[in-house]
Amino acid sequence: MHKYVRGIATVASFLMLISISNAAVNQPRPSPRPRPQPRNLHAGAVYVLTNQVLNTVTVFNRASNGTLTSVGEFSTGGAGDPVAQPQDPPTDPLASQGALVLAQNQFLFAVNAGSNQISVLKILNDGLDLVGVFDSGGVRPISLTVHDNLLYVLNEGGTPNITGFTIGDDGTLTPLADSTQPLIGGTAADPAQVSFNPDGTLLLVTEKAGNRIDSYTIDQNGLPSPPIDNASNGMTPFGFAFNNAGFLVISEAFGGTPNQAAASSYGVADDGILSVISGSVANSQTASCWAAIVNNGKFAFISNTGSGTISIYDIAPGAGTLTLSNPLAVNGGPDSALRDMALNNSSKFLYVQAAGGQELLSFRVDQDGNLTLIDTDEGLPFGAQGIAAK
Repeated sequence: MHKYVRGIATVASFLMLISISNAAVNQPRPSPRPRPQPRNLHAGAVYVLTNQVLNTVTVFNRASNGTLTSVGEFSTGGAGDPVAQPQDPPTDPLASQGALVLAQNQFLFAVNAGSNQISVLKILNDGLDLVGVFDSGGVRPISLTVHDNLLYVLNEGGTPNITGFTIGDDGTLTPLADSTQPLIGGTAADPAQVSFNPDGTLLLVTEKAGNRIDSYTIDQNGLPSPPIDNASNGMTPFGFAFNNAGFLVISEAFGGTPNQAAASSYGVADDGILSVISGSVANSQTASCWAAIVNNGKFAFISNTGSGTISIYDIAPGAGTLTLSNPLAVNGGPDSALRDMALNNSSKFLYVQAAGGQELLSFRVDQDGNLTLIDTDEGLPFGAQGIAAK
C-alpha cells in the first residue's frame, strides 16, 4: 500500500474467523523444507512470497474445490525486505503488485527487495527448484511482468527504473542491453506496479506519488521507448489489470483518505497514450490498492486495504466502462487489511492475503462475480507479500 496510507489498518484476525496470538507470531520459524508427501502442483497451486530476510516461497496445493493444503517453503536464494515483527498498525513493506509472477505454468519469478535480485524457480510436481538468482539492474525490485520470453522488473529504490531480461528455455535470465529506462517522477515517483499489456507491445508503470501512469512502447527487439506521461484520473494510482479486450482498470487509493477510494478504466492506444473511459468510479471504501480481472473480462476485483473490503466492478463488453456492482463483496473490517490477490487460471477461485500477510483467504468466484469464502490458511510470516495462482 502507498506510503501515505500505510498505517491505516491494524493487524488482527479476519473478522470473526481467525485469531493469531502475539506469542505464535513471534515464535522462531523453522528452516524452509518441503513436506515429503507427493503432490501435483501442475494441476493447481497457490504460491506466496514470504518476503523475509531469508526469502522463500510458500507453496499450497489446490484441490478441485479451491481449498488449499500447505506443501512447504522453498528458498529464493535472496533477501526480502520485511518488517522485524508485527506492528500496530501494520506496514506494507513492498507497497506493490506483481512481486511474484507465474510464467507458462512452469516458472515462478520472485523479487528479492532486500538483495536487489530476481529469483527464478521451476515448478515441479511436488515443489520448487531454484534455477538461479539474478541482479535486478537497480535497487529494491518490487514488481515483475512477463510476456513470452521477456521479463521486466520495476526497481523502486535509488533512481527508479524498469529493466528488461530475456528468459531462456531453462528459465535463466539474461540482461537485455539498452533496456533500462527511468520513471518520469524520478526519485519521487513511489511506483507500485509494472505490467505488459496483453499483446506485449506496451509496458505501464503506476506512480503513486506522481499521480501518473508511465507508458513505454516496446519495439521488435523487446526494447522500451522513453516513458510517456499519462495523468492518472484519480489520486494515488496503485495496482492495475487488463481484461481480455485490452481495457485497463486501475485502483486509486486517494492517499488513504477514508471512504474516498475508487477505480478508473482506460483505453490504451498503440502509441502508449491512455484515454479515460470511466473516471474514478467511487466505491466508498478506503485505500483501493490491488486489482484482478476474471478471464472473461467482465468483472474486476479491487481490494480496499484501509477498510478491509473487496469491491466488484462490472466491465462493459466492447466499451470498457466501469459500474460498481458490489462495494462490499467481502467485508473483513479494517483489522483484516486485505491486500494482494490472485485468481487461478480458470478464474474460479480468488486468493487474498490478509492480516499483514499472515493469512491467506480462499474464495469461490460465482458466475455473477460474487465471492464466497471457502477456506482460511494461517501461519504465514508477517510481511509476506506477493501471490500467484494456477
